[in-house]
Amino acid sequence: MQVIQYLIDLGPSVMLPIIIFIFGLILKSKPSSAFHAGLTVGIGFIGINLVIGLLMDSLGPAAKDMVSRLGIQLSVIDVGWPATAAVSFGSTVGALAIPIGLAVNLALLVFGLTKTLNVDLWNLWHVAFTGALVSIMTDSFTMGVLTSIVHTIVILVLSDLTAKHVEKYYGYPNVAFPHGTSTPYYLFALPLEKLFNVIPGIKDWKADPEAIQKRLGVFGESIVLGLILGIIIGILAGWNIQDILQLGVKTAAVMLLLPRVVSILMEGLMPISEAAGEFVKRRFPDRELYIGMDSALAVGHPAVIAASLILIPVSLGLAVLVPGNKVLPFGDLATIPFMICLMVPIFRGNVVRTVIAGAIAIGFGLLIATYASPYFTEAAKNVGFPFPEGATAISSLVDGAVPTTAIFMFAAKLGYAGVIAIGLITLGVAFYQRKKDKQLAQQQTDLVS
Repeated sequence: MQVIQYLIDLGPSVMLPIIIFIFGLILKSKPSSAFHAGLTVGIGFIGINLVIGLLMDSLGPAAKDMVSRLGIQLSVIDVGWPATAAVSFGSTVGALAIPIGLAVNLALLVFGLTKTLNVDLWNLWHVAFTGALVSIMTDSFTMGVLTSIVHTIVILVLSDLTAKHVEKYYGYPNVAFPHGTSTPYYLFALPLEKLFNVIPGIKDWKADPEAIQKRLGVFGESIVLGLILGIIIGILAGWNIQDILQLGVKTAAVMLLLPRVVSILMEGLMPISEAAGEFVKRRFPDRELYIGMDSALAVGHPAVIAASLILIPVSLGLAVLVPGNKVLPFGDLATIPFMICLMVPIFRGNVVRTVIAGAIAIGFGLLIATYASPYFTEAAKNVGFPFPEGATAISSLVDGAVPTTAIFMFAAKLGYAGVIAIGLITLGVAFYQRKKDKQLAQQQTDLVS
C-alpha cells in the first residue's frame, strides 16, 4: 500500500513520463528515444496543468463573487476535483484503485475485450470515488471493490467507443480517453444529437468555431471570443473595469496557450503511439491498440473552452432553479471542459448544441451530486479532509454529478446483482464490438484479395 501511495503522491506529471519510458522500452524503442518521449510528455502535462491552473485561478474568484452577488444560499459546497481525488484515494477502497485498474485493463487486453492500454493511472481516482461511495452506502468493503472493478470495465469500453471520435475530431490517432468524468457524457450526447437533428432551427444552425469565425470575423476568433466571454463573466461578477479586462485577457490567453501546450505533449506521445501501432500489427494483425491518456488533451479545443465559459454562469443559474438541488457549484466550475470534451465531437464542435447539452447534463448532475452528498461527506470525514469554513456537507461536479456515479449508487441498492448486471452488460457490448471489428477486418481482407 505504501508503494501505491508513493506513486499517487508523485502525481501525473512524474508518473506519466516513467510509464511512457517503460512502455517505450517494451515496444523496442531506443532507450534514448523512449526517455525523450516520456520527458516531453511530462513537460507537456506540466504545461497543460499550468494553463488550466491559470483558468481556475482566474475563474475561481469570479465564480465566488458571482455567487455572492446573486445571493445564492445552498447548503452543500462543491469542493472541486482535487479534493475529491484526495478523498477517493484516501479511502480504504481507493488504496486498491491502481492495482485494480491495471489488473482489469491487462485482463481485457489479453481477451481482446478492449483496445485501450490506460497509462493514465493517476486518474483511476474516478473508480476509487464510486467504490468509496458504494462501500459507505452498503457498509461493505467487498461491494466497493466490485464497483471499482466494474467501473474500470465501463470506462475502458467507453474509451474504445470514443477513440474514433477522438481521432476524427481532435486529430489524435491511436489515442483514447479512459477518463471517468469525460467518457460517460459521450453516451449522454448521442441521443441529444439525434434530437437536435430534428428540431427546427437548431438542426440547421452552424455554430462550430469555424462557422462562428466566418460569421463574426475577427470577433469570432478563438482568442477574441475568449476575451469577450471573460469580460462578460467579469461583469456578472460585479468587478471593476481593471479586473474585468484582466480576466478577459487571461481567458484569451487560455484559448491560445492550451492548444500549444497540448501539442508539446502530443509531440512526445506520437512516437510511442506509432511504435505501439507497429508492435500490435506485427503480433496481432487484426488488433488495434489505443494509448489511454487524460482527456486534458481535448479541453484546449476552442469549442470546448467557449462552451465551458458560457456554462459557468448557466451552472450557477441552474443551481438556483433546479428543484431539489442543494449543491452550490464552485470548485469544479473551471473543470466543466472535462465534462463536455467528449460531447463536442458528437456535436461536431457546435457550441450551441454543446451548451444546451451541457446545461441539461449539469442540471441533472446537480441532483446526483445532492443525492451523493451524505456519502461523500462521510467519506471525507473518514480520511480527515479539512472542510471549507462554514461547510457541513460537501459534494462536487467532478465526479459527484457524473452519470456513472448515479448508476452505480442506484445499482448498489440492488446489492451484488445490480453491480454485476452493469458489468455483464458492458462486457456484452465489448464482445459485440469485438465481433463487429473482426467482421470488418475480414471484409477488408476479402477486398484486398
